Amino acid sequence: MSKLSRRGFLQLSGLAGIGVAAAGCSSGPPSGTATWSMWSSSAAEKKVWQDFGTYVEKQLGVRSVATLTPSSGYPTKLDLQLVSGTASLVTALNGTLIPTYAARGAHRPLDDLIAADPDFELDDFYDTSRRISSFNGKTYAIGFDVAPTVMYYNKDLLTKQGIPLPSRTEPMSWATFRELARQLTRPGEQYGFTCAPAIDDLVSWIYCAGGNVMSEDGGRSILGEPEAMQALQFVIDLFVKDKVTPPIKNLVTESSLSNFLQGNVAFMQNGPWQVVNARKAKFDWDIIPFPAGANGSTPRVSGSSFAIPSGVREGAELDLAWKLLKTLTSTGALDIYAKAGRNNPARLSAGSAFQPPPDNLGIVQDILAGKVAGGHAFDVTTNWNQVKQLLGQDLPRTFLGQVSVAEAIKGLTPRLDVLMRQHLDTIRQATARKG
Repeated sequence: MSKLSRRGFLQLSGLAGIGVAAAGCSSGPPSGTATWSMWSSSAAEKKVWQDFGTYVEKQLGVRSVATLTPSSGYPTKLDLQLVSGTASLVTALNGTLIPTYAARGAHRPLDDLIAADPDFELDDFYDTSRRISSFNGKTYAIGFDVAPTVMYYNKDLLTKQGIPLPSRTEPMSWATFRELARQLTRPGEQYGFTCAPAIDDLVSWIYCAGGNVMSEDGGRSILGEPEAMQALQFVIDLFVKDKVTPPIKNLVTESSLSNFLQGNVAFMQNGPWQVVNARKAKFDWDIIPFPAGANGSTPRVSGSSFAIPSGVREGAELDLAWKLLKTLTSTGALDIYAKAGRNNPARLSAGSAFQPPPDNLGIVQDILAGKVAGGHAFDVTTNWNQVKQLLGQDLPRTFLGQVSVAEAIKGLTPRLDVLMRQHLDTIRQATARKG
């Protein structure tokens, strides 16, 4: 596959935001090598991916070469690799970016490969993972992890204060949660709750209230509607009015995990992907379902997947890419992932490998299976990074009490609507290409 000229690359980057991909493997390891890319930001993560590589080589009988990049720089590096034709045969994608890459045509649909492979069991993947990995009616990726946001809590702190431990299965109401957070707060010493001052955490409260960031067709913002406003106001009040959260020292670097690990915060909103880090805590802790709002306990469900760049077109290269993708998302590989405590695997058959601590870890799979509480797939647009950046400019100021929630949403809505109309246009263009 030929590489783009420097001029062509710059034109493509400028016009499409590094968009339509001419990807594949045009350089690097020799043909027949199982190349794949993944984000990796710690020694523990690197060890997991090394074990994946060993597993791939054992299963496929070919050399495995993984390109590992810190998570913060992964999307940018992947964009460049896709445009320059140096992407791996298989690339990991955060679920929030799958619509973006699919709409650009950067990754290929997998439905033909799935239909032609009687050995591949798509039904073994959680429904939410399959939804996250799809775009415009087609499957663009296969999941390797999926999980709902849950509430971590410091058992020692509650016990010390004589407060009964919360139900392991029955979500508490928002009113109960707020009262508990108040009871557990001693300003300057101890706090009731922590979460990130960002839309990624706010959206779980919005879903639980029955709201959303965008309308059902994704064409306009509905953050100003009563359900979303109620949720936003509830969380901001915890920070500004009730002051049950640790003081924010820096909006950019604020970390709910760091706050929780200090041992003086009762509840932390986060996902099971932090279990491996929470195990470092020097106190007893556990997880429970997310507090239930008017729409029940329906926090966001997030996931990540593997996909094949559209530049991998046919023949032996595509055959190897499909075998590699299947291997990376197989029960054996996801057992490695889950046993390391990285996150809940996307396959039901690998679920037993994700084991306690925490004691109530099984609640994650029960929520995904619909046995208790519930979950809401993280709805995103094809330009979600832009939506997120816009929300990240003004919304965090509400956590400091510098602007009201109503003022922030009123100012953001016209700009959000522009982005969401662009999203609809992108969907129409993608549909036209398909049809």
